[in-house]
Amino acid sequence: MVLTLGATAIGVVGWSGDPWTLPLAMVFPAVWSLAGSRFSAALIASAYFLGASRGLPQGVSNFFGSDILLGLSLWVGASLAFVGVHAACWSRREGWRQARNYVLANVLMSVPPLGIVGWANPVTATGIIFPGWGWWGLGVTIVVLMVSTTRFRWPAIVIIGALALFSAVTWTDPASPARWRGIDTSFVSGRDQYADYGQQLSTMALVREAAADGAEVVVLPESAFGIWTPTIEALWRRGLADLDVTVVGGAVVLTETGYDNLMVSVAAGSSAVLYRQRMPVPVSMWQPWTSDGANADFFGNPVVTLDGLRLAVLLCYEQLLVWPVLHSMLFTPDVTVATANGWWTGSTNIVAIQRVAVTAWTRLFGVPVAMAFNHIQSDLRPKHE
Repeated sequence: MVLTLGATAIGVVGWSGDPWTLPLAMVFPAVWSLAGSRFSAALIASAYFLGASRGLPQGVSNFFGSDILLGLSLWVGASLAFVGVHAACWSRREGWRQARNYVLANVLMSVPPLGIVGWANPVTATGIIFPGWGWWGLGVTIVVLMVSTTRFRWPAIVIIGALALFSAVTWTDPASPARWRGIDTSFVSGRDQYADYGQQLSTMALVREAAADGAEVVVLPESAFGIWTPTIEALWRRGLADLDVTVVGGAVVLTETGYDNLMVSVAAGSSAVLYRQRMPVPVSMWQPWTSDGANADFFGNPVVTLDGLRLAVLLCYEQLLVWPVLHSMLFTPDVTVATANGWWTGSTNIVAIQRVAVTAWTRLFGVPVAMAFNHIQSDLRPKHE
């Protein structure tokens, strides 16, 4: 019971949406390794995962316009892979066998197919405690997590705590690319509601403000353009005719097999589909059992090119996973672009967690980042980031 309560606290506090608490998630392997049985290991894993993803029931309820029961069902369902893997990999034998098994569990939850619900991975905290270390930092983190499952767990936990404290004292935000501007918005949206004419004009006004302030590339949130059609394209190209600015924003394009959730670049003289989402949200968007859901290409377009720069685009749900980030970083991008439409998250901490995850990864690899989120909350106003 004590270990289960501890795992819950680690999930809740570690994944609170505050970058300084994220390293607490790295204590989870130590607690998991202390389980006295496979059943106990399953309880500890479920407590951690459910605590970390506690905003999901309300978010699902908002998205589908349903009662909380649907949200609770999907919340528990999403945890099954994490719980099953960590229960199966747990070993009664202590020492390096347990350490090896934890690495196996982590890898399984980091890559498809199980990695498509691989939220709350402790390695996400690497960029908080090892900023700028890149792949070396990731390797050291994995070693620390392995050690934390052995009898040397307490020294490992002390090291994690000391590094987290040092990071908090010396904190620096990830850099922003020069003359880029990410714009947060608070537009009302919905499951089947896309940007109308009025919203397009309001968004265009925000872009003009940013351009007047010196921005040469403006990043808009996921779905900012709505359904991308020749009419919307013409509207934006005409609206940008007197500006020397490129706008990168989210849109949807209908296809024969469903739709693509993507990022589009548009300027006065040109427009193009820049990026197609690799991993849409399972169930709500990605529905491989139907022909009306979002298309997924797990390992497509890890980087894309804009004005000679290599961009790593992390579109909404991809920010919560491990493999889309590492896949992109293998190709040494110049800029990370992270956008989301969090209209459905309400007062939960889901958007805050997305921001923290992006911050951690971009700090780890030292890649400048431009973020843009649409998040409807009473205290949020359209602002420049």
